[in-house]
Amino acid sequence: MDDVADAFANRDEPVLAFSGTGSSSSDQESKRSRLKESLSTSKLKEKIQDGAGSRSETGFSLQDRLLTKLLQQVIPSENIEEVLDLPPDKRSSKYIGRPGFSIPLMTNNFRRFNSRIGIVFVFQTRLIRLLTWRNPTHTLSLLAVCTFVCLDPYLLAVLPLAAALLFGMVPAYLFRHPAPPSTVVYSTYSLNGPPLAPPRTIRPAAEMSKDFFRNMRDLQNSMDDFSTLHDAVLKVITPLTNFSNEALSSTVFLFLFVTSCALFIAPHLLPWRFMSLMLCWTSIALGHPSVQQFVLNSRESHIRPHERKAKSLIDNWVARDIILDAPPETREVEIFELQKRKGGRKGEWEAWVFGPNPYDPLSPQRIAGERPKGTRFFEDVCAPKGWEWGDKKWVLDLGSGEWVEERMVQGVEVEVEGERWVTDLIPDEEVTNSTPKKGRVVGPGWAEGSGQEAIGEWRRRRWIRMVRRKGVSSNNSVNKE
Repeated sequence: MDDVADAFANRDEPVLAFSGTGSSSSDQESKRSRLKESLSTSKLKEKIQDGAGSRSETGFSLQDRLLTKLLQQVIPSENIEEVLDLPPDKRSSKYIGRPGFSIPLMTNNFRRFNSRIGIVFVFQTRLIRLLTWRNPTHTLSLLAVCTFVCLDPYLLAVLPLAAALLFGMVPAYLFRHPAPPSTVVYSTYSLNGPPLAPPRTIRPAAEMSKDFFRNMRDLQNSMDDFSTLHDAVLKVITPLTNFSNEALSSTVFLFLFVTSCALFIAPHLLPWRFMSLMLCWTSIALGHPSVQQFVLNSRESHIRPHERKAKSLIDNWVARDIILDAPPETREVEIFELQKRKGGRKGEWEAWVFGPNPYDPLSPQRIAGERPKGTRFFEDVCAPKGWEWGDKKWVLDLGSGEWVEERMVQGVEVEVEGERWVTDLIPDEEVTNSTPKKGRVVGPGWAEGSGQEAIGEWRRRRWIRMVRRKGVSSNNSVNKE
């Protein structure tokens, strides 16, 4: 006995769509520019090659292969991620064992997906009919089931099994044991005996069939519904949670924090069954057209006149109780002025660079033989990224001995008075002893050395300045997708 195959498709009216405005041209242009900036062309080319290589023997048409080869030639080979110094994309085919991007593979998968997605749209259509009171007896039955589940939550374990029996096993058995024709008079309808019909199986919708295009229609509308719903949810939630208005977002944060603490302490005191029952009945009742019209009329007559007053009260409370006048964060930055002796050890000191490191004798740059990094002029020193200057000018650090001790700098001579230079010293074994000295005269204001050191070719001193955090206005938002 052959099986009877059938395809799932929504053969009724199209699935109801959400009302809303589409994307504007400016949004499309911005999305297109962001796509061009973030697309790694070399990885895309590599994925196309991977997809073409892995699927070259699976029966793709010559047109699909020619299109794939053409895209491989059009896409440039430079890697934008390497140029912009971006981290590697973990979704690349180098890190996961999934097929790469391929237009033939994408087309084949879409056809397979569209021929099998009909069961989702059938369920969606029946659920909408159930919640919009198209058949009141069915909706009341749903309310009865929800009531039993809300009053006894342990019945949730029964629902999947009961659904499998009522919507899966029983229809399949009745299909193999159909009722007699209406023209034949039977006193009773017996389900005993051998099956009278072949079993029914589910098959994908055939391409170019009506069911295939019905699925494509519903899929198109579902994508629009998701986009509209996504934009509507973000339009409501984003201003409350992204701290563009810090006072309002702080109020929401405070409310959520207090509510979380209260629910963490005393959730057992709330009547959860009664609350879930009221929520279930209210949500299902709002689907009735008469109830919807009554709610809309009540909103226009009773709620809308008081919306502005309630909003002003909330804004006044936020402005009065949420205080955000904390000063910006301030820190101290440093720069080292380096000078090098010109013409040997007895020459004059020459200004060299202003750098972030002291370039002491034991610094990694000094040991590696690298030149000190920095800028030649004081005016070219910029504040760190995200900060701005808090003072008008640099101040000389008079505690030269302190930063030398903190950094554990060795082999230097510290000037504790005067211009506060920290000068390199040449070790004893490098000093020529052509005329032995009994000792070295240490001038006033200098930390004593061993008496046998000679002045090196580098010296430095530390300058400090205050910076504060640079504020960013709410208009300069960062888009994340």
